Amino acid sequence: MSAAPRTAPFYIVLNVGSGHGDSDEAQTAIGNVLTEAGQPHEFFLAKNTDDISTIAQRAVVTAQKNNGIVIAAGGDGTINAVAQAVLDGNVPFGVLPQGTFNYFGRTHAIPTDTVGATRALLNATLQPAQVGLLNDRVFLVNASIGLYPQLLEDRETYKQKFGRFRLVALWSGLATLLRGYPQLRLSIERDGKKTPLRTPTFFVGNNALQLQQIGIPEADAQPRGFLVAVTPQPVSRWSMLGLIFRGARGKLGEANAVNSFAFKEAVVRLQFQSQRRIKVATDGEVLWMETPLSFRVSPQPLQLLIPADSDKVVEQP
Repeated sequence: MSAAPRTAPFYIVLNVGSGHGDSDEAQTAIGNVLTEAGQPHEFFLAKNTDDISTIAQRAVVTAQKNNGIVIAAGGDGTINAVAQAVLDGNVPFGVLPQGTFNYFGRTHAIPTDTVGATRALLNATLQPAQVGLLNDRVFLVNASIGLYPQLLEDRETYKQKFGRFRLVALWSGLATLLRGYPQLRLSIERDGKKTPLRTPTFFVGNNALQLQQIGIPEADAQPRGFLVAVTPQPVSRWSMLGLIFRGARGKLGEANAVNSFAFKEAVVRLQFQSQRRIKVATDGEVLWMETPLSFRVSPQPLQLLIPADSDKVVEQP
């Protein structure tokens, strides 16, 4: 743990399309707090998701030149994209959560309101934060293949058509399950052993709060340098819907049809399939990736600004 330099400028990557609030209001609120405190800062605005990585890289280069700190303002997807650039550039990192779930920020006791989170940065200390890697791609909350990426992709399609409401998200999930989904045939290599696995989804968590909320018993292993895999057994569509409801009630780990285990590195290969690419999800963003897939803990942590009086996660409002 070390104190952040008080003169270090903040370079804030703001996703103007993230969260429920107005981005102009968020920028004004952040700027007012920092200006009042005499904190040097500059905004780097990303107008859409495709811009975030490029904008984040510009912020990192500027921070490297001026011994600054890069701040991500947005949801889990935005924070993920900025974290990738920050980890590659080896500069300090801070977050101003603007999204819906904000698992990463809440885990590190960062307030969920913009003004409170900005003020918390002013007296924060730098502490290491564990990073997961899927091949070379960063994930801070989770990464997965199979059914879970499909649920996320379908949910986004439904939200674009019908609005960003929880009921729309629930309906899209039900539609995905009823339409049907393939079972993955995988080979999992860890600790020098290969294990065949048949599952609708291979989900890897890097966030103790999310794992606790869905009821996975290995959740306490994540802060101790491990990732946690969750693999449901092949079940019917209605049984899978029941597992999802169990997870919503924090009891997924109690289901006989769900297996979970902690690990530091695992290599996943597709069995009996000719394609080399597979759809994956990292922190809610869906993309295609070449196989085999290597899930591992990054040897280099993020140097994260965490509130000085942090001692517990922030509850969801």
